[in-house]
Amino acid sequence: MKLPNGYGTVTKLSGNRRKPYVVKEGISGKQKPIGYTATREEGLILLAQYNNDPWDIQTDKITFQELYKLWLEKRAVKLGASNQSSLKSAYKHCVKLEKVKYKQIKSYQMQDCIDSCGKGYSTQGAIKNLFGHLDRFAMELDIISKCCSDLLTSAPIPETSKEIFTDEEVARIWDNQKLEWVDSILFFLYTGFRISEMIDLKTETVDLEAGTITGGTKTAAGKNRLVPIHSKIQSIVQKRIEQSKSGYLFEYNGKKLNQTQYRELWAEIMGKLKMQHTPHECRHTFRSRLDSAGANKVCIDRIMGHKSKGTGERVYTHKNIEELKMNIELITN
Repeated sequence: MKLPNGYGTVTKLSGNRRKPYVVKEGISGKQKPIGYTATREEGLILLAQYNNDPWDIQTDKITFQELYKLWLEKRAVKLGASNQSSLKSAYKHCVKLEKVKYKQIKSYQMQDCIDSCGKGYSTQGAIKNLFGHLDRFAMELDIISKCCSDLLTSAPIPETSKEIFTDEEVARIWDNQKLEWVDSILFFLYTGFRISEMIDLKTETVDLEAGTITGGTKTAAGKNRLVPIHSKIQSIVQKRIEQSKSGYLFEYNGKKLNQTQYRELWAEIMGKLKMQHTPHECRHTFRSRLDSAGANKVCIDRIMGHKSKGTGERVYTHKNIEELKMNIELITN
C-alpha cells in the first residue's frame, strides 16, 4: 500500500531486531524517525496517530527545548506580545536544560536557572513564570504528573512607597541626559505614560507637527488617549523617531523593547544616577507636578488616562487639544 506524499514511511531495517520497523514522519520533510515497531501494521498505526496529532507523540522523550518550541507554537501565541517577549528572554537563562528530557527535570534544576541568572526580581520572575507555563503544558501532554515549578521562588518585588522625584533629582537627570536611556526617564516624567504603554508606542502615533502622541492601554479611559508633547522633550521624541529601525518609538537593538529588558536598563540607569525609584514613580511625579502647577483636574485626568466625572465623551477638538497643551506646559522645570 502506497502512502500519501508527506504522510511518512514505515520501513523494515536489516538484521535481527526486536522492533525492525522504523516509522518516519513526513510533515517536516526531513523524514525524522518517530518510533520503532515489531510489525508493519503497528508502524502504520503509530504513523496514523502521529499524523492525527503530530505534536503529541513520544512525550517520554521530549526535551526541554522541544517542549519550549512546541509551547511557542501552540500556547504562547495566545499571550500578549509583551508577555511573549518577556518569556522568550527568560528562556535564554535556561539553555543549560535544552537537551534534558523534560520529565527528568527537577525543581532544583529550575531553581538553579533562576538563582544563577544574575538578574533582578523582574527577570527571575519571568523565568519562574516560564517554567510554570511549560509545566502546565507538559501536564496537558501527560509528560509529567506534577508541577515542579510550584516549588520555585524568585526575588520579591521591592517594596516602594511611591516616592516622587524631587526637583533636584529631575535637574540631575537633565544634567545627565547624554547617558544612554536617560531620555526614557525624561519621556516618562513629561508624559505620564506607563512602561507597557511606552514600549507599545509606534513612531506613526507621534504627530510632531501637531505636537501630540496617541497611545495608552489598560483602561477604557486610558486607551488611545492624546498626550501633548511637552516642549522640553520635543527633541528627545524627534531623535527617537529618526533613529527607529523597528517602527517603535523606544526600541532595543533595532527591535521592539520588552518590559524585562527595560527594567534591567532602568536598574543600570538608577545605579549611575545614584537614585532609587521605580519607573511607575515617574507617572506619580508627573501627576504631582501637574497638580502643584495648578493644572485643570479634568485635563490631568485626560492626559493620565483616568476616568473622572468631568471628562465625559473623549472627543479631541482643537479647543481641548490646545487646553491639554496649555496645562502640560505648566510644568516649567
